[in-house]
Amino acid sequence: MRTESSTLTYAKLVIAMALWGGTWVAGRVIVQELAAPLAVNALRFLVAGLVIGAVMVFSGQTIPCPENRQDWLLVWGLGFFGIFLYGMCFFFGLQHIPAGRGALVVALNPVVIVLLAWLAGKERMTPRKAGGCLMALVGCLTVIGNGDPLALLHGSIGTGEMLILGCVAAWTIYTFIGWRSTHRFSAQATTLYACLTGASLLGLVALVQGDIHPTQWSWRVWSGMLFLAVLGTSVAYTWFTAAVHQLGAGHTSVFINLVPVFAVLQAAWLLDERLGLSVLLGGLLVIAGVALTTMHTSQKTTSLEKTA
Repeated sequence: MRTESSTLTYAKLVIAMALWGGTWVAGRVIVQELAAPLAVNALRFLVAGLVIGAVMVFSGQTIPCPENRQDWLLVWGLGFFGIFLYGMCFFFGLQHIPAGRGALVVALNPVVIVLLAWLAGKERMTPRKAGGCLMALVGCLTVIGNGDPLALLHGSIGTGEMLILGCVAAWTIYTFIGWRSTHRFSAQATTLYACLTGASLLGLVALVQGDIHPTQWSWRVWSGMLFLAVLGTSVAYTWFTAAVHQLGAGHTSVFINLVPVFAVLQAAWLLDERLGLSVLLGGLLVIAGVALTTMHTSQKTTSLEKTA
């Protein structure tokens, strides 16, 4: 039976996935009004970093400082891959494809991460985990393909799809850097440093491009930015990073399959994107795949994942 702390970790992880589903809707709203959303993205992560820093200070936590070259490489690696590169691909990708289709990035992430973790000898691959990953992936592809899990193979890959695939690569690298970083910093400190370094890189590019006009942003842009900053970043990133440390990168990343389900549901509600029976069936496959992967996980396996 899972301990109370593990149950709470899983609950936070599911909520984080729901929040990340909402980021696709918020991002789509922003890019519909702004042609160059770099300044919004930079401000998003700056606000998120300030919120996390304030929480750490008022809760009595010490904010650790990087002490050596390896620490600084971790800090800037987090910011570059998880914030800067992912953010660039995310926003510019959403300029070409809708929120629901853009969420295919989270269908590919867990498979890539689990396979790389297995190949690197960091985590064990069991038949149950492999079957759960496959089921969840088929479910996500069914959601994105409106009933046809092979729909992505039938057409050419456009600019939007290529950028979203860039998100896959960036997030995969960020996950493993984040896992390594939590052996040096806390989950909150890891997210704090990722936000601040990533925001500085995004802000620098926005400054060079002259893309800084916050007085011209509508209330929709401001509300979307605040949602992305506080809930989609401060809360969700921290909970995900903490789960990676406790459960392992591959095990945690399987939950990312829930994000497109939440994204499609929220897009149907808030953006009037069509929601059909195939989406519901695909969503059930995703939930079943996640349940299959996490069910009856032994303490021995969990310990191997945490100490690998």
